[in-house]
Amino acid sequence: MRFAEVNLFGIYVAPISVMMVAAWLIVILLRRIADRFGMLRHVWHPSLFVFAMYMIVLSSLVLLAAR
Repeated sequence: MRFAEVNLFGIYVAPISVMMVAAWLIVILLRRIADRFGMLRHVWHPSLFVFAMYMIVLSSLVLLAAR
């Protein structure tokens, strides 16, 4: 699939930037869920864990969009 620019209020943006924002919002939701159940206490470095979650979600979004 060919990724085309997205028209956002008259400004053309790269599709990866839209996917990055979507992944960021999903990670915020996942982090709140993990915080609520105390899962982040069992992680050695929470910031690295959240960054890894972001990369996994972003990669998944890109793969789903390319399909």
